[in-house]
Amino acid sequence: MAVTFSDLHTESGLKSLNEFLVGKSYISGDQISKDDIKVYGAVLKKPGGDFPNASKWYETVSSQLASSFPGKAVGVSICGKTAAAAPVEAAPAKEAAGDDDDDLDLFGDETEEDKKAAEEREKAKKASSKKKESGKSSVLMDVKPWDDETDMVELEKAVRSVEMPGLFWGASKLVPVGYGIKKLQIMLTIVDDLVSVDSLIEERLTVEPCNEYVQSCDIVAFNKI
Repeated sequence: MAVTFSDLHTESGLKSLNEFLVGKSYISGDQISKDDIKVYGAVLKKPGGDFPNASKWYETVSSQLASSFPGKAVGVSICGKTAAAAPVEAAPAKEAAGDDDDDLDLFGDETEEDKKAAEEREKAKKASSKKKESGKSSVLMDVKPWDDETDMVELEKAVRSVEMPGLFWGASKLVPVGYGIKKLQIMLTIVDDLVSVDSLIEERLTVEPCNEYVQSCDIVAFNKI
């Protein structure tokens, strides 16, 4: 049932509001609603100590509105004659929903533009998080030739010829294995989301044309950067 308040700029009006708020935190229900905003707009200033219920309600609504408008206020004064406040009718939210076209609706439903903007912000947030989580790894790899007759210079050229996004070849050296055979030990840095070391070995380094020189590859060390 709708409740009507009048003359909230007078002591008699504040008295009726104070009596109505006995045992209540808000005008309607247990959380702030459009009814509170309408009544709040009709109260010119915080009620005094003679109206404790209205004063407490006013502070609560002020606090919640302040959190909704975080910008720094410098204070404004309205000059000129002040017209008497018109009676304010507090109606249930469902009834008010149909006749608030000309009202300032601080807690109205989201528009399609609002929903679209919220979705775009969420996508950007997820993309940003994924980008931050994309780390790098440092890998030390042994590349073994077929035999002691394999041209190690050509082997290294074949290895470094492999290019892919997120793959960076580093320093290298030849390490004796035995019986005149040497292996290529090479450093590489990878972007974890772009390069799989297993795929690099199985699909690029041990297939044509690299397998003309490369027999096998082993990961010696793998460290997150």
